[in-house]
Amino acid sequence: MTVVACPTCGKKVEWIPANKYRPFCSERCKQIDLGAWAEEKYTIPGAAAGDKQDDKLADD
Repeated sequence: MTVVACPTCGKKVEWIPANKYRPFCSERCKQIDLGAWAEEKYTIPGAAAGDKQDDKLADD
């Protein structure tokens, strides 16, 4: 059995099909994480908007 840490609170969680909130420990932790994404607290690295590479891809 695989055990992971909840990304929100760090509580140990069993990675099993019965845990419908995995990798989170609960609905609450899942919603906290979703709220952080909605508030743009997390970012995915990438090129800045309007970067030359974006213009090149648009021309293709």
